[in-house]
Amino acid sequence: ASVFSGEALGTTYSVQYFSEKDINFENAMDSIMEEINTSMSTYSTKSDISKINRGDSTVQVDEHFVKVFKASEKIYKESNGFFDPTVGALVNAYGFGPGKKLKEIDSTDLDSLNKLTGFDKLVLEEDGTISKEHPSIYLDFNAIAKGYAIDVIGKYLEDKNVQNYLIELGGELRAKGTNMESGSQWIVGIDDPMQEEGKRTLFAKVKLENASMATSGNYRKYRLDSLTGQRFVHTVNPLTGKAERSNLLSASVLAENCMLADGYATAFMALGLERSKEMLQRVDGVGAYLIYSGENGEVEVYTTPDFEKQLVE
Repeated sequence: ASVFSGEALGTTYSVQYFSEKDINFENAMDSIMEEINTSMSTYSTKSDISKINRGDSTVQVDEHFVKVFKASEKIYKESNGFFDPTVGALVNAYGFGPGKKLKEIDSTDLDSLNKLTGFDKLVLEEDGTISKEHPSIYLDFNAIAKGYAIDVIGKYLEDKNVQNYLIELGGELRAKGTNMESGSQWIVGIDDPMQEEGKRTLFAKVKLENASMATSGNYRKYRLDSLTGQRFVHTVNPLTGKAERSNLLSASVLAENCMLADGYATAFMALGLERSKEMLQRVDGVGAYLIYSGENGEVEVYTTPDFEKQLVE
């Protein structure tokens, strides 16, 4: 197998693939990442998304941006607004982060922040520009861009006639074919949300058969309820702008491509356990493995039948 690893999109990646021919993979990787960053990196001030966030309504977005925008719109609707790429202003206002105390937000602040929240306040116009209801709405595709980048790398390999590969970028995965070294399917792990800092322990193993998997988790960011011992995290409800308690510790999702898997995993973390179960009943083509904290602090799992089939004993 050829193995490539490096850093991209603020995280590390590794690509294993089997190819008869030599591929100049490093150059391809650099140019793919550069395109994606130019389109939608919120870290780069020169990117299209940063210009749009500053209120420039003349930017014509590229094909990458359009695909991610449309997938976001799909998941936004399916999750009844809980997956929302405009929620950043709210999240920042609460000062979210491991070990930080939530800031209090008063109702007048909340009103003005709620005016800036809602993916339905954005329109992708036919000429490729983005119209915003309010110039200060801040758009952020970080919950789905990593998965999308993996899909672009996968497509590149497939165009080069590579039929067997595994791509991993910041914990998101896309697999095709088999691992020709072991002669069996690609096997990947789901991290234990209770693992200690610096130690990697797996909670489950999954066979990836021409599929993508993404995991969104609040690893080590949870708090304990002193009465019940139940672990919980805070998430923002984009519909009310309020911070809510959630007992969902980790969501792993299988989907046809990594962009969708990434988006759904984020959606489930925002929805919490009960609303995620409800959404899974009505959305096709999505398997989920949800790790949550039970009433007395014990760790429990809810899994859909199609995901269960892919678990390795």
